[in-house]
Amino acid sequence: MLNSYELSRGRKFKNWLKNFFTQPANIILVVSLVILGVFTLFPLISLLSDTFKVHIAELMFEELRGSTLNSATGFHWSRMLFSDVSAMYFWKPLGNAVLMSLLSSAIAILYGGVVAFLITRTDIKAKKFLSAIFVFPYIMPSWTLASFWKNFFQNPDIGSGTGGMLYNLLGIKVSEGFVYGLVPSAIVLGLHYAPFAYILIGGILRNMDANLEEAATVLGASRFKIIRRITLPIVMPALLSTFLLVFSSSMSAYAVPQFLGGSSGFTVLTTSMKQFIGYGWYGQGYIMAVFMIIFGLIILGLNQYFTGKRKSFTTVTGKSGQISYIKLKGWKYVLAVILVLLSLFCSVLPLITFALESLCVTPGDYSALTFDFWISKVPVNNNGIHGVFHEPQLWRAFGNSVGLSVCCALIAGTVGILIGYAVSKRRGTALARFVDNLAFLPYLMPSMALGAAFLALGTPLGLNQTFFLLVLVGAVKYLPFASRSGINAMLQLSGEIEEAALLVKVPWWKRMVRIIFPIQKSTFISGYLLPFTSCMRELSLFTLLATGQMTLLTTLLEDWQTWWQQSANALNLIIIVTVLLINFIVNKLTGASIDKGVGG
Repeated sequence: MLNSYELSRGRKFKNWLKNFFTQPANIILVVSLVILGVFTLFPLISLLSDTFKVHIAELMFEELRGSTLNSATGFHWSRMLFSDVSAMYFWKPLGNAVLMSLLSSAIAILYGGVVAFLITRTDIKAKKFLSAIFVFPYIMPSWTLASFWKNFFQNPDIGSGTGGMLYNLLGIKVSEGFVYGLVPSAIVLGLHYAPFAYILIGGILRNMDANLEEAATVLGASRFKIIRRITLPIVMPALLSTFLLVFSSSMSAYAVPQFLGGSSGFTVLTTSMKQFIGYGWYGQGYIMAVFMIIFGLIILGLNQYFTGKRKSFTTVTGKSGQISYIKLKGWKYVLAVILVLLSLFCSVLPLITFALESLCVTPGDYSALTFDFWISKVPVNNNGIHGVFHEPQLWRAFGNSVGLSVCCALIAGTVGILIGYAVSKRRGTALARFVDNLAFLPYLMPSMALGAAFLALGTPLGLNQTFFLLVLVGAVKYLPFASRSGINAMLQLSGEIEEAALLVKVPWWKRMVRIIFPIQKSTFISGYLLPFTSCMRELSLFTLLATGQMTLLTTLLEDWQTWWQQSANALNLIIIVTVLLINFIVNKLTGASIDKGVGG
């Protein structure tokens, strides 16, 4: 028999539980915790456990003969880290990935930071045009620049045996190391992420109190000393964040080293992992994914450590609105011309080369052009590929990409709004913080590593090569975009708005649909459109999963790059135009502009 004290405690707990679950925010948090735990932590556990299992294709190894399928083994770890082939299969790709990431980070910070300084702190000409066009390479997929680089610099003596635009127009041959391998991969990634550095650094420079520099000038400090002692310390948080984020993104890059590394044998963790998994050597491939995730977590920790050491970087005060621009004199025209040409080289010229290359009868030969690779109703040159407008593979892939993007956007956007609502309402509680961090976790995981985790999850469940698995991994990967958007939108709303509706007993769903969503419509819509545009141009996340009938535009391009160059360039142009058109629609609907707040 229960005594009165125990009965009282039971009633109190029951009442607490009832009150807890009568609040919609609490219900959302609990459900989100369960779902996110299953679809973020469980794939990681499956990935790690598969590194200690024997898979069917791995039974060919002499060391595993006699083993049974799915039996436990430490063979994969010893072979990848300590065997006589570990240097070639693991340590060399790891070293290449680290070196490529360091170089690309340095290029992005130097190029993007210099442009940000020139636009915000000097009287350079064409500021608005530069600000708008400079971010173009960041809007486009990273493999766009990689394809363009190969089209432009290709040497007829290497690779496919056809020359690029530079050779065909000017007869200039560049060395193989400038077309394939470490150097071009680092340059392309640096150019792709330079706008990211430009946005972060430029935002701080634009909002910095001009009185700080003016006071130093009055005291007789030289311009170099002002930059070294005042400007650089203020932008240091942005520099560190840019370096760490670009380094992390470059470490997980797949498309660029895949497009530019094949001819030279240049491999990084992502390209090696794709090869291992392609052979069915899942255990060894998943070890590379584990290391990429570890690198991502280390980068997160370093970023929090460096930005947390100094709690305040006060640069915006009741400041002087009058900025004393550095007078460049005649150099303001020279530097403007140089930057405009560089920006056009990275943004407009790629589109021109893709269009021209798609018209060449022979790749790289501009003397004979044809529209057959676009409009032919029969296979061109007996290569099995029709003109892209009549190619069934392309339209099937286009439908898959659009359908996948819509599904991912609807799921990620809706869940993100709900999590944003719940986290903001229960802000400060342990449950809200945990759900918020769990929703943000996929952002920290390299795309290809997350794809490998879901491959490990989907294989025993029979979900491989299914649309459902693609939707699942896409929704999880893009959830951080939507949840951040939802949280920011809800934190801007006063609690009095919903409280007024509560007084007249308006149901929760009606408050969301009739009050909250209309007020923050533009921010919520961006929570849907950002996942959509990202999904349309994604390759690394889906390259391990989108096979067979589930081919996407980007994975189809990866296949065509090897065998059908003209058709690949036509497809490349179609993808870019589609992505840019979507981004244009996003900007018009939401009013968002990636360069807003930086440009002059």
